[in-house]
Amino acid sequence: MADAPPTRPSLLVRLRDFQDRQAWGQFVEVYAPLVYGYLRKRGLQDADAADLTQVCLRQVAIRLGSLEYEPRRGSFRGWLFTLVRNKLRDFGDQPHRLYQGSGDSAVQRLLEAQAAPEPDEEHEWDHEYRLGLLAWAAQQIQPQVQETTWQAFWQTAVEGKAAKEVAANLGMTAAAVYLAKSRIMARLSALIREVQEEE
Repeated sequence: MADAPPTRPSLLVRLRDFQDRQAWGQFVEVYAPLVYGYLRKRGLQDADAADLTQVCLRQVAIRLGSLEYEPRRGSFRGWLFTLVRNKLRDFGDQPHRLYQGSGDSAVQRLLEAQAAPEPDEEHEWDHEYRLGLLAWAAQQIQPQVQETTWQAFWQTAVEGKAAKEVAANLGMTAAAVYLAKSRIMARLSALIREVQEEE
């Protein structure tokens, strides 16, 4: 098994360097699916969600130079959530700016059909972030381990199979399955913690 990657400097600091392809690649891999998924769940079509995701990521790039991180004011993820929610609101308001209001009943029905903000939106955002971060971390670690080690982890931790059954299927001992699962879980936890600390 390969060693875990070394601790990197804070991702947010590294993102200020537009030439740091690794930092920007990681940022896009972790956050673009989160933003896109949020926008799709709010009713945007695929193309609109993809376009607005790009707008949001571009805004992050523009604002990072002047962003001063103060943990007491909230997390980067919370700031990003606010930015995305505001861009979505602006996107929704855009067509209405093109036309002058008529005050007729069709406009009234359109306004009444607009969904009120969901009280659990931010909770959902955080949940989707954690799921996306886990998927990203798994993609980083899987190529670094042997396939049988990964399967031992995946089948027990994700699919919920018994260690004894997995051991028989993979030609391992149950103890080796538990060890593989434990090592992969530790690496996933360490990588996820590292990314979260970089926020």
